[in-house]
Amino acid sequence: MPMLVYDKSYDVIVVGAGHAGCEAALAAARMGAKTALFTISAEAIAQMSCNPAIGGLAKGNIVKDIDALGGEMAKNIDETGIQFRVLNMSKGPAVRSSRAQADRHLYRERMTQVTMDQPNLDLKQAVVEEIAVEKGEVQGIVVDTGMFYLAPKVILCTGTFLKGIIHIGDCNYSAGRMNEFASIGMSDSLAKAGFILDRLKTGTPARLDVNSIDFSQLEEQAGDEIPRPFSFETTVIKQPQVSCWITYTNEETHRVISENMHRSPLYSGVIKGVGPRYCPSIEDKVKKFPDKDRHQIFLEPEGLSTNEYYANGFSSSLPIDVQIAMYRTVPGLEKVEFVRPAYAIEYDFVQPTVLLPTLETKPVRGLYFAGQINGTSGYEEAGAQGLVAAINAVLSLDDKEPFIVGRDQSYIGVMIDDLVTKGVDEPYRMFTSRAEYRLTLREDNAEYRLLEKGHELGLISQARLERFNAEKDMLNNEIDRLKKTRIENTDEAISMLKAESINYKQGMTAYDLIKRPEADYALVAKLAGGHENQKVAEQAEITIKYEGYLTRQKSDIERFKKFEDVKIPERLNYDEIHGLRREYIEKLRNVKPATLGQASRIKGMTPAAVSLLHVQILKLIREKEGKDG
Repeated sequence: MPMLVYDKSYDVIVVGAGHAGCEAALAAARMGAKTALFTISAEAIAQMSCNPAIGGLAKGNIVKDIDALGGEMAKNIDETGIQFRVLNMSKGPAVRSSRAQADRHLYRERMTQVTMDQPNLDLKQAVVEEIAVEKGEVQGIVVDTGMFYLAPKVILCTGTFLKGIIHIGDCNYSAGRMNEFASIGMSDSLAKAGFILDRLKTGTPARLDVNSIDFSQLEEQAGDEIPRPFSFETTVIKQPQVSCWITYTNEETHRVISENMHRSPLYSGVIKGVGPRYCPSIEDKVKKFPDKDRHQIFLEPEGLSTNEYYANGFSSSLPIDVQIAMYRTVPGLEKVEFVRPAYAIEYDFVQPTVLLPTLETKPVRGLYFAGQINGTSGYEEAGAQGLVAAINAVLSLDDKEPFIVGRDQSYIGVMIDDLVTKGVDEPYRMFTSRAEYRLTLREDNAEYRLLEKGHELGLISQARLERFNAEKDMLNNEIDRLKKTRIENTDEAISMLKAESINYKQGMTAYDLIKRPEADYALVAKLAGGHENQKVAEQAEITIKYEGYLTRQKSDIERFKKFEDVKIPERLNYDEIHGLRREYIEKLRNVKPATLGQASRIKGMTPAAVSLLHVQILKLIREKEGKDG
């Protein structure tokens, strides 16, 4: 044990102050735990390492869920966002998702202030070199000065810093982000503790000087006319709103890339880590989609007071001279100047199958992982993991029941179950297609699914709970009113209905009218009055219009949970299951599923193998009941 022991012990130590680390540290402190947040650089808290945006398809749902549980990400983007858009607004509510462009500097500054002002939370700048483990249980951390900090719970949120290596063509060097130190000792410490580390890769595009961009050749993309906040607590967006811009690569761009493909560390064999399939570099796009003659590029402002623009869709690890040449083939960028070049980064991660659904590691008790160390990609995925890890770390301090989010409760539950059950073979990114119950896991109803649990955990205030309960009562009353209100048989009403291709039906209620695909709440409000609270009005329309689908999905969830929630007894010996093949026994031992549902989602598990497992569980239950009787 190190000679220097810090004179203050903590309940929870969080390592890394990115999006996962900030949510973890804030949640732990807000739940009453004495918490320390360690970062390599106090000037880079909540740094947006890649794109300056929060949300997007499925990711926006995660941010709403974080907010409903009492996290900070939604509030932070509402205070610092400079363009808000609801994606897929023309489609059904199950696939709508919010996205906001952030002022990168304001986002970092506000989150820094929030963490510094949080009671029970100490911020420490240091390089954490070692996880102290004794007899399979975490004891705390050791930093580069040799100081030992005691804590029974440690949450690692290391991002891309574990033995991070930046690649720009033939140039490569150790870094966690450009111009920031990598963490070397931590990887060695994890390996010593029994973890197997592997490599992943991600990348970022160049940052462009706004004064060198010809906007006359670009297509403008404005945000929504009335910005819709992420947080259910935010009433209005105060920041000035700006546009993004669209351009495209072309055949000349692709020629430059193709002729220099041999100089890409991605294809020369220098980079060993696996990159994200759904967010590929530009050389990946050109190589893998040779039939496409152009690729869309979004030019996004980095903030209101900076000249930097982010070239979304144009990440690369090619040498700097090739980058400049290929960027200047793009319309509007013919004279572009770089503020910072594009680069790829490789880093260590641990297969998340070593985690319990609480995000505690199986090999080391009291140690939790969150974010890119688990093989995920994205601020939103990281923030959600940090929140869940912290909640469970604090609950375990008092031996309380863990907080495990189900696949039917949140995209967070879908993500964590995917990670701990299936593992990853590329950086994991959330998509709506990963969720079985998309209509239930909508953005708009996050509070209905999660807020009461957030209050129980001590992360949601009583005032917010009371506001929500009042809205819930208003919703029920409004639905009752619409059921009782009949559309009057007047010339004006009939004319309005005909204008929407709806035939008037004698005795039609406002409730019946909303169910019609041609009608919406706005039309009904003109004919039968509407609710002044916009949230209540939206919930009423969705609840009524999708009643049949929601009822059916609720029934599916109930059937699923009967199977899903069958717990696998700790005393179960997989070797004793007659007929279960060795390969399935190995998979089960590796993942250690907590429930039958989790076991069924292990990669390669067959229905027959799960059935044998179920039979053995029932046998053990009957034996126990016999002994107890």
